[in-house]
Amino acid sequence: MFLYASLLVFLVYFSNVAAGAFWDQVYFGDVGEMLVLLAASVLFVVAILQKEAARKNQNDS
Repeated sequence: MFLYASLLVFLVYFSNVAAGAFWDQVYFGDVGEMLVLLAASVLFVVAILQKEAARKNQNDS
């Protein structure tokens, strides 16, 4: 769940950067881009930590 959310938020970030690079039209400013990238990073870390916890519980059983 969190991994897909991270991918979705990163695609929003990437589309904003691509729109700025190719068409000179950005939807977020610098702070907005930073916050979107931060959200994608946090969601990715949460997904990885959940997968590690699940693997640890599977190995302990």
